[in-house]
Amino acid sequence: MARRLEGKRIAITGPRRAEELGKLVGNLGGIPLNRPAQGTVLLNDADLQSGLVSWVKQPPDWAIFTTGMGLDALFDLAEDMGVAGQFWDILREGRIAARGYKTANTLKKRQLVPVVRDDDGSTEGLIRGLAEHDLRGKDVILQLHGDPAPRLAAWLEGQGATCRQILPYRHIAPPREDLDRLLRDIVGGSVDAVTFTSGPQVRFLMEHAASQGKYEDLMEALSGPVIAVAVGKVTAQGLFEAGVPRVVAPREERMGSMMIELARYYAGEAEPLTGPSSAASTDNRR
Repeated sequence: MARRLEGKRIAITGPRRAEELGKLVGNLGGIPLNRPAQGTVLLNDADLQSGLVSWVKQPPDWAIFTTGMGLDALFDLAEDMGVAGQFWDILREGRIAARGYKTANTLKKRQLVPVVRDDDGSTEGLIRGLAEHDLRGKDVILQLHGDPAPRLAAWLEGQGATCRQILPYRHIAPPREDLDRLLRDIVGGSVDAVTFTSGPQVRFLMEHAASQGKYEDLMEALSGPVIAVAVGKVTAQGLFEAGVPRVVAPREERMGSMMIELARYYAGEAEPLTGPSSAASTDNRR
Protein backbone atom coordinates (compact mmCIF):
# COMPACT_ATOMS: atom_id res chain seq x y z
CA MET A 1 0.00 0.00 0.00
CA ALA A 2 3.04 2.25 0.37
CA ARG A 3 3.07 5.47 -1.66
CA ARG A 4 0.03 4.57 -3.78
CA LEU A 5 -1.11 8.19 -3.77
CA GLU A 6 2.28 9.28 -5.12
CA GLY A 7 1.93 12.74 -6.66
CA LYS A 8 -1.86 12.86 -6.28
CA ARG A 9 -3.25 16.17 -5.06
CA ILE A 10 -6.03 15.51 -2.53
CA ALA A 11 -8.39 18.30 -1.41
CA ILE A 12 -9.51 17.93 2.21
CA THR A 13 -12.84 19.66 2.83
CA GLY A 14 -13.41 18.69 6.47
CA PRO A 15 -12.27 21.35 8.97
CA ARG A 16 -12.01 18.95 11.89
CA ARG A 17 -9.06 16.57 11.99
CA ALA A 18 -7.81 18.03 8.69
CA GLU A 19 -4.22 17.84 9.93
CA GLU A 20 -4.62 14.16 10.79
CA LEU A 21 -6.14 13.38 7.41
CA GLY A 22 -3.40 15.37 5.71
CA LYS A 23 -0.78 13.21 7.40
CA LEU A 24 -2.53 10.08 6.14
CA VAL A 25 -2.43 11.47 2.61
CA GLY A 26 1.25 12.35 2.96
CA ASN A 27 2.12 8.92 4.34
CA LEU A 28 0.63 7.40 1.19
CA GLY A 29 2.70 9.71 -1.00
CA GLY A 30 -0.04 12.20 -1.82
CA ILE A 31 -0.14 15.98 -1.56
CA PRO A 32 -2.82 17.18 0.90
CA LEU A 33 -4.52 20.50 0.23
CA ASN A 34 -6.63 22.06 2.98
CA ARG A 35 -9.83 23.26 1.31
CA PRO A 36 -12.52 23.62 4.02
CA ALA A 37 -16.10 23.40 2.80
CA GLN A 38 -17.72 23.61 6.22
CA GLY A 39 -17.49 25.63 9.39
CA THR A 40 -18.84 24.61 12.78
CA VAL A 41 -20.08 26.86 15.55
CA LEU A 42 -20.38 25.51 19.08
CA LEU A 43 -23.50 26.91 20.66
CA ASN A 44 -23.79 28.14 24.22
CA ASP A 45 -27.04 30.02 23.90
CA ALA A 46 -30.11 30.21 26.07
CA ASP A 47 -31.92 27.43 24.19
CA LEU A 48 -29.06 24.98 24.68
CA GLN A 49 -28.69 25.83 28.36
CA SER A 50 -32.44 25.50 28.82
CA GLY A 51 -32.35 22.12 27.09
CA LEU A 52 -29.62 20.86 29.39
CA VAL A 53 -31.46 22.11 32.46
CA SER A 54 -34.56 20.26 31.25
CA TRP A 55 -32.45 17.14 30.68
CA VAL A 56 -31.20 17.21 34.29
CA LYS A 57 -34.53 18.12 35.89
CA GLN A 58 -36.58 15.73 33.75
CA PRO A 59 -34.30 12.82 32.84
CA PRO A 60 -35.44 11.06 29.65
CA ASP A 61 -35.98 7.35 29.22
CA TRP A 62 -33.63 7.38 26.24
CA ALA A 63 -30.71 9.60 25.17
CA ILE A 64 -29.74 9.35 21.50
CA PHE A 65 -26.31 10.68 20.57
CA THR A 66 -25.40 11.14 16.92
CA THR A 67 -21.86 12.54 17.25
CA GLY A 68 -18.99 12.38 19.72
CA MET A 69 -18.44 16.10 19.22
CA GLY A 70 -21.98 16.80 20.36
CA LEU A 71 -21.55 14.66 23.47
CA ASP A 72 -18.31 16.46 24.37
CA ALA A 73 -19.96 19.84 23.82
CA LEU A 74 -22.81 18.91 26.16
CA PHE A 75 -20.40 17.79 28.88
CA ASP A 76 -18.37 21.00 28.47
CA LEU A 77 -21.53 23.05 28.95
CA ALA A 78 -22.57 20.86 31.90
CA GLU A 79 -19.18 21.57 33.49
CA ASP A 80 -19.69 25.31 33.00
CA MET A 81 -23.15 25.07 34.57
CA GLY A 82 -21.95 22.91 37.48
CA VAL A 83 -24.16 19.92 36.62
CA ALA A 84 -21.66 17.57 34.94
CA GLY A 85 -21.86 14.99 37.75
CA GLN A 86 -25.66 14.92 37.63
CA PHE A 87 -25.60 14.72 33.85
CA TRP A 88 -23.25 11.73 33.89
CA ASP A 89 -25.33 9.94 36.53
CA ILE A 90 -28.48 10.43 34.45
CA LEU A 91 -26.82 9.01 31.35
CA ARG A 92 -25.42 6.04 33.26
CA GLU A 93 -28.82 5.18 34.73
CA GLY A 94 -30.81 5.70 31.53
CA ARG A 95 -30.75 4.06 28.12
CA ILE A 96 -28.36 5.35 25.47
CA ALA A 97 -28.41 4.91 21.70
CA ALA A 98 -25.41 5.93 19.59
CA ARG A 99 -24.82 6.49 15.90
CA GLY A 100 -21.29 6.16 14.55
CA TYR A 101 -18.05 4.75 15.90
CA LYS A 102 -16.78 8.16 17.02
CA THR A 103 -19.85 8.57 19.20
CA ALA A 104 -19.42 5.09 20.67
CA ASN A 105 -15.73 5.77 21.39
CA THR A 106 -16.56 9.07 23.09
CA LEU A 107 -19.12 7.32 25.28
CA LYS A 108 -16.60 4.61 26.13
CA LYS A 109 -14.06 7.21 27.24
CA ARG A 110 -16.67 8.47 29.68
CA GLN A 111 -17.48 4.95 30.90
CA LEU A 112 -20.89 5.03 29.26
CA VAL A 113 -22.25 2.08 27.30
CA PRO A 114 -24.95 2.39 24.63
CA VAL A 115 -27.83 -0.07 24.63
CA VAL A 116 -28.31 0.48 20.89
CA ARG A 117 -25.67 0.94 18.17
CA ASP A 118 -26.22 1.46 14.48
CA ASP A 119 -24.92 -1.36 12.29
CA ASP A 120 -23.45 0.77 9.51
CA GLY A 121 -22.88 4.35 10.70
CA SER A 122 -26.16 5.61 9.27
CA THR A 123 -29.42 6.97 10.64
CA GLU A 124 -31.15 4.00 9.01
CA GLY A 125 -28.86 1.66 10.94
CA LEU A 126 -29.69 3.48 14.16
CA ILE A 127 -33.40 3.14 13.44
CA ARG A 128 -32.97 -0.60 12.83
CA GLY A 129 -31.39 -0.93 16.26
CA LEU A 130 -34.02 1.17 17.99
CA ALA A 131 -36.83 -0.74 16.27
CA GLU A 132 -36.07 -3.72 18.50
CA HIS A 133 -37.23 -1.72 21.54
CA ASP A 134 -40.69 -0.59 22.58
CA LEU A 135 -40.63 3.22 22.53
CA ARG A 136 -44.32 3.82 23.16
CA GLY A 137 -44.78 6.45 25.84
CA LYS A 138 -41.02 6.89 26.22
CA ASP A 139 -39.39 10.29 26.64
CA VAL A 140 -36.44 10.58 24.23
CA ILE A 141 -33.81 13.30 23.92
CA LEU A 142 -32.15 13.42 20.50
CA GLN A 143 -28.78 15.16 20.16
CA LEU A 144 -28.70 16.67 16.70
CA HIS A 145 -25.52 16.72 14.65
CA GLY A 146 -25.28 20.27 13.32
CA ASP A 147 -28.39 19.93 11.17
CA PRO A 148 -32.03 18.99 11.81
CA ALA A 149 -32.92 15.30 11.70
CA PRO A 150 -36.58 15.36 10.65
CA ARG A 151 -36.68 11.73 9.49
CA LEU A 152 -35.35 10.32 12.76
CA ALA A 153 -37.53 12.62 14.85
CA ALA A 154 -40.60 11.69 12.81
CA TRP A 155 -39.79 7.98 13.16
CA LEU A 156 -39.45 8.30 16.95
CA GLU A 157 -42.77 10.10 17.21
CA GLY A 158 -44.31 7.49 14.92
CA GLN A 159 -43.23 4.86 17.45
CA GLY A 160 -45.19 6.70 20.13
CA ALA A 161 -42.19 8.40 21.77
CA THR A 162 -41.99 12.00 22.88
CA CYS A 163 -38.93 13.52 21.21
CA ARG A 164 -36.99 16.44 22.65
CA GLN A 165 -34.21 17.72 20.40
CA ILE A 166 -31.01 19.43 21.50
CA LEU A 167 -28.47 21.12 19.21
CA PRO A 168 -24.98 21.60 20.73
CA TYR A 169 -23.44 22.97 17.53
CA ARG A 170 -24.44 24.15 14.07
CA HIS A 171 -22.77 23.65 10.72
CA ILE A 172 -22.18 26.87 8.80
CA ALA A 173 -20.67 27.63 5.41
CA PRO A 174 -16.98 28.55 5.42
CA PRO A 175 -15.80 31.93 4.09
CA ARG A 176 -16.78 32.42 0.45
CA GLU A 177 -13.14 32.62 -0.63
CA ASP A 178 -12.57 29.09 0.68
CA LEU A 179 -15.43 27.72 -1.41
CA ASP A 180 -14.23 29.76 -4.41
CA ARG A 181 -10.78 28.20 -4.16
CA LEU A 182 -12.13 24.65 -3.76
CA LEU A 183 -14.51 25.06 -6.69
CA ARG A 184 -11.77 26.56 -8.85
CA ASP A 185 -9.40 23.70 -8.01
CA ILE A 186 -11.97 21.03 -8.88
CA VAL A 187 -13.27 22.61 -12.07
CA GLY A 188 -9.76 23.52 -13.21
CA GLY A 189 -8.40 20.03 -12.55
CA SER A 190 -5.87 21.27 -10.02
CA VAL A 191 -6.76 18.38 -7.71
CA ASP A 192 -7.03 14.68 -8.42
CA ALA A 193 -9.51 13.86 -5.65
CA VAL A 194 -11.66 15.68 -3.12
CA THR A 195 -12.62 14.13 0.21
CA PHE A 196 -15.89 14.67 2.05
CA THR A 197 -16.49 13.65 5.67
CA SER A 198 -20.01 15.05 6.18
CA GLY A 199 -23.16 15.94 4.30
CA PRO A 200 -22.93 19.70 4.97
CA GLN A 201 -19.59 19.86 3.12
CA VAL A 202 -21.35 18.45 0.07
CA ARG A 203 -24.29 20.80 0.44
CA PHE A 204 -22.25 23.96 0.88
CA LEU A 205 -20.06 23.20 -2.15
CA MET A 206 -23.03 22.35 -4.38
CA GLU A 207 -24.97 25.44 -3.33
CA HIS A 208 -21.95 27.65 -3.95
CA ALA A 209 -21.34 26.14 -7.39
CA ALA A 210 -24.98 26.69 -8.32
CA SER A 211 -24.88 30.31 -7.14
CA GLN A 212 -21.82 30.90 -9.36
CA GLY A 213 -23.41 29.25 -12.39
CA LYS A 214 -20.79 26.48 -12.29
CA TYR A 215 -22.79 23.50 -11.09
CA GLU A 216 -22.60 21.74 -14.47
CA ASP A 217 -18.86 22.42 -14.64
CA LEU A 218 -18.48 20.89 -11.18
CA MET A 219 -20.45 17.79 -12.17
CA GLU A 220 -18.38 17.42 -15.34
CA ALA A 221 -15.16 17.54 -13.34
CA LEU A 222 -16.44 15.02 -10.78
CA SER A 223 -17.52 12.76 -13.65
CA GLY A 224 -14.09 12.90 -15.27
CA PRO A 225 -10.66 13.78 -13.96
CA VAL A 226 -11.54 14.42 -10.30
CA ILE A 227 -12.80 11.63 -8.06
CA ALA A 228 -15.09 12.33 -5.11
CA VAL A 229 -14.20 10.42 -1.94
CA ALA A 230 -16.60 9.89 0.98
CA VAL A 231 -15.81 8.75 4.52
CA GLY A 232 -18.82 6.43 4.55
CA LYS A 233 -22.11 5.44 2.95
CA VAL A 234 -24.13 8.33 4.43
CA THR A 235 -21.85 10.97 2.93
CA ALA A 236 -21.64 8.99 -0.31
CA GLN A 237 -25.44 8.98 -0.54
CA GLY A 238 -25.43 12.77 -0.14
CA LEU A 239 -23.02 13.03 -3.08
CA PHE A 240 -25.20 10.78 -5.23
CA GLU A 241 -28.28 12.83 -4.35
CA ALA A 242 -26.38 15.97 -5.39
CA GLY A 243 -25.75 14.43 -8.80
CA VAL A 244 -22.20 13.11 -8.42
CA PRO A 245 -22.10 9.91 -10.52
CA ARG A 246 -19.31 7.98 -8.80
CA VAL A 247 -17.77 8.01 -5.36
CA VAL A 248 -14.92 6.15 -3.71
CA ALA A 249 -16.00 5.09 -0.21
CA PRO A 250 -14.86 2.43 2.27
CA ARG A 251 -17.14 -0.23 3.72
CA GLU A 252 -16.51 0.98 7.26
CA GLU A 253 -16.76 4.66 8.15
CA ARG A 254 -13.16 5.53 9.01
CA MET A 255 -10.90 8.30 7.70
CA GLY A 256 -8.00 5.89 7.43
CA SER A 257 -10.14 3.40 5.54
CA MET A 258 -11.25 6.19 3.21
CA MET A 259 -7.67 6.97 2.19
CA ILE A 260 -6.74 3.29 1.86
CA GLU A 261 -9.74 2.80 -0.43
CA LEU A 262 -8.64 5.77 -2.55
CA ALA A 263 -5.14 4.28 -2.79
CA ARG A 264 -6.69 0.96 -3.86
CA TYR A 265 -8.74 2.80 -6.47
CA TYR A 266 -5.66 4.37 -8.02
CA ALA A 267 -3.91 0.99 -7.92
CA GLY A 268 -6.77 -0.55 -9.89
CA GLU A 269 -7.81 -2.74 -6.97
CA ALA A 270 -11.14 -1.08 -6.14
CA GLU A 271 -14.04 0.29 -8.12
CA PRO A 272 -15.95 3.41 -7.09
CA LEU A 273 -19.58 3.22 -6.07
CA THR A 274 -22.00 4.56 -8.65
CA GLY A 275 -25.34 6.28 -8.21
CA PRO A 276 -28.51 4.43 -9.21
CA SER A 277 -28.96 6.41 -12.43
CA SER A 278 -25.30 6.85 -13.31
CA ALA A 279 -23.96 5.57 -16.57
CA ALA A 280 -20.65 7.27 -16.09
CA SER A 281 -17.49 5.37 -16.79
CA THR A 282 -15.48 4.27 -13.79
CA ASP A 283 -12.23 4.15 -15.75
CA ASN A 284 -11.12 7.77 -15.30
CA ARG A 285 -8.07 7.24 -13.10
CA ARG A 286 -5.10 9.45 -13.84
